[in-house]
Amino acid sequence: MKLRHIILSGLAMVAGLTASAQEQPGDKVVNEFVPHWYIQGQFGGQYTLGEISFSKLLAPNAQVGVGYEFNPVFGLRLSANGWQSKGGWDLEANNKTYKWHYFYVAPMLDLKFNLSNLFCGYNPNRVFNVSALVGGGVNIAWHNDNAQRVNDEIMAVTKVPAANYAGQNLEYLWDGTKVRGVGRAGLAADFRVSDRVSLGLEATANVTTDAYNSKKAGNADWYFNALAGIKINLGKTNRTKTIPAPQPQERIIERIVEKPAPAPVEKKLDNPKRVEALVRDIFFSIREVDVPESQQEKVREIAAYLNENPNAKVTVSGYADAGTGSKAINAKYAKERSESVAKMLTDNYGVSASRIVIKSYGDTVQPYKDNDRNRVVVAVAE
Repeated sequence: MKLRHIILSGLAMVAGLTASAQEQPGDKVVNEFVPHWYIQGQFGGQYTLGEISFSKLLAPNAQVGVGYEFNPVFGLRLSANGWQSKGGWDLEANNKTYKWHYFYVAPMLDLKFNLSNLFCGYNPNRVFNVSALVGGGVNIAWHNDNAQRVNDEIMAVTKVPAANYAGQNLEYLWDGTKVRGVGRAGLAADFRVSDRVSLGLEATANVTTDAYNSKKAGNADWYFNALAGIKINLGKTNRTKTIPAPQPQERIIERIVEKPAPAPVEKKLDNPKRVEALVRDIFFSIREVDVPESQQEKVREIAAYLNENPNAKVTVSGYADAGTGSKAINAKYAKERSESVAKMLTDNYGVSASRIVIKSYGDTVQPYKDNDRNRVVVAVAE
């Protein structure tokens, strides 16, 4: 029995144990997050919760901030938000609506959680990211003169101070500058323009003391901000890291020698030196048919073996993995891979074509359990 028949029979038995399809193993490039600072500028509007119509309680709003992203999910931001807040009163006594405004600035410290990275994994090229915000700080308000004017007008109509007017009152009327605690929570949406620049929308709900709008209501005062703006990252935000693919291990098959039948000889000869078969597995990437540079040394070793053993021949058998492609495509790849090895032996090392046997098995035989390693040419020189 010829050696190549023995080898191919063994390969056919291994074929039944092939693994499920996977992508071709290669150097894997991954993105790593880089902690970084950023600055932010936003402009929009504010609605201060009150009893008069929605449009009459709208005011301009702006915010600037600086933040630091510690990891893909968690960051901190220090910001200053402010401009105007408004208050109002529908007075039944004269069927008139009164409104007033005052100014404020609110330094805030926010915790920021990137929900997109938390639930979908880190992706520096993601166009749209959603984050949750929760934070607190102080509201510094001043110039409440309009509320004092309204109080005087109401007194002229009702003949009693607004602070004593039944049902609604300005019992918390204040002047000068007032500092109060404030908390907020909200959502932010960022639209990536580049690694450094993103455009964003932000909506937050803010809560402070009942005295904020000068009216006594028996509950906390609320104002809501909606902002649009730009965020600029400072420094590098991510880097790529290459993880080398595991190198395939060379598989060497010992030559199987059948014991010949005894035959009479006229002259006793010295025992000839036993020459082992040389087996080299030449691996290819997916859709690759030319011998990779990393595998060319194996072809050179086969040529050297043939030069050292003038009577030896080499059988090159091409294979393709069963996990990808159709049978027709895999048959084509397997054939071209074996022909590529044969051509390198003849063209580069002068091996006679008569000493090369070319075979191709497509994906019908799988020499390895690992699907990806079946993109291979098995060269057996003997």
